[in-house]
Amino acid sequence: MQDKYKKQGSKNGKRPLSEGVEEGWHQKRIRVYKDELEVVNNLRRIRNEAIDNGLDPKDVKHGWIKNDNSSLFFKNPNFNNAQENQDKFVKDLVNSLKEHSPNYPTIKRVKSKDGHLLVIDPADVHVGKLCTVFETGKAYDSQIAVQRCLDGVDGILNKSNGFNIDKIVFIGGNDILHVDNAKNTTTSGTYQDASGMWYENFMFAKQLYVDILEKLVGIADVSFVFNPSNHDYTNGFFLANVIETHFRNCKNITFDCSIAHRKYFSYGNSLIGTTHGDGAKQTDLGSLMSIECKKEWGTAEHRYFYTHHIHHKTAKDFINVTVESLRSPSPADSWHHRNGYVNTPAIEGFIHSKEKGQVARLTNYF
Repeated sequence: MQDKYKKQGSKNGKRPLSEGVEEGWHQKRIRVYKDELEVVNNLRRIRNEAIDNGLDPKDVKHGWIKNDNSSLFFKNPNFNNAQENQDKFVKDLVNSLKEHSPNYPTIKRVKSKDGHLLVIDPADVHVGKLCTVFETGKAYDSQIAVQRCLDGVDGILNKSNGFNIDKIVFIGGNDILHVDNAKNTTTSGTYQDASGMWYENFMFAKQLYVDILEKLVGIADVSFVFNPSNHDYTNGFFLANVIETHFRNCKNITFDCSIAHRKYFSYGNSLIGTTHGDGAKQTDLGSLMSIECKKEWGTAEHRYFYTHHIHHKTAKDFINVTVESLRSPSPADSWHHRNGYVNTPAIEGFIHSKEKGQVARLTNYF
């Protein structure tokens, strides 16, 4: 070995240099002080641990390296660009899909004076959820989730026969997907028993929404309202925007796919709000509605809030609003069954008249 690659001792009181560090897939000898090498190795360890846990090192905001001789706090200069990169991803995805949006002929409809609004709300479908008969007594997976959602919508439509439906509101989101990443966790990192791959479930949910909306638009004009939720806060938002882009050439379907946690729409003299249910308390929803929807609040005679998240039925009349939580088509998984949170699987819908508000509740049980 040449002299310049040999280990060098301390000279003139200076710190001894290391023999070298690895760089990429080969080894390169460079002059680094031992305490500097320790910092480099710690940074490499942080990078490797992030990768091992399914994280992009660029998404690590900051860290603290401590040892016997030093304490170093560092910040990732690229972290602030994470939201910008995410927004760019969504924009690029939507732009690419615009090139492949099918054309739908515009359906001209005659306005009806005695029409009714049909609200169809498949709550907490959880495509990708896994329940086993062996443990919980009931089976549920991606295929069952999709089929139940299709059957539930058909059941609601059959039960709505006899009402003159001139408007349909379809509530999307609300944990349509069970997990939010490739690690099978929710957005906040809670591990879930899952069936299928995350990308397969995304495509299943996409096709499910396309099939449902194409069926509904043949009955009446449709408004698609998206509620962001805790299991799939990011992927659910992406899915909703993909669906909006798919139907960009359909004039008979409108979309509200913003990330706002509470959405509102009016029909006749009814004001209706929807939210996932993991945020504001039910007792506060009426007050929030009066603030966030002042004009409609003042003219409405009937006010409702449809919530989700808890997978079972509740309904209560508060002073200024009726709040209902909806059932889920998915049964209890391992954790919920073990803790006694057993629900009655179903998909629900509602009929509103222009004058009398909610006049019918429709339920399709499984």
